[in-house]
Amino acid sequence: MERKEIEEKVNAFLIEDLEIDEENIFPEAKLKEDMGIDSLDYVDIVIIVEKNFGFRIVAQDMNNIKTLSQFYDYVESKIG
Repeated sequence: MERKEIEEKVNAFLIEDLEIDEENIFPEAKLKEDMGIDSLDYVDIVIIVEKNFGFRIVAQDMNNIKTLSQFYDYVESKIG
């Protein structure tokens, strides 16, 4: 799966499932501060990623992910 496809899938579930405004979705966006993702959203993200990309997110890994770009990188590293 190419990076562009990963970004499109991630952005789609952020908009559709987590109801994040599209204008808040950009690579440098901070997950908590800019996008408003909270601990309950992280649970949803784990489930959605497993369903869409076929791997489980390790909770400790998410502690190091601060921006959307870092999240794209993480997904890409797990499926690449």
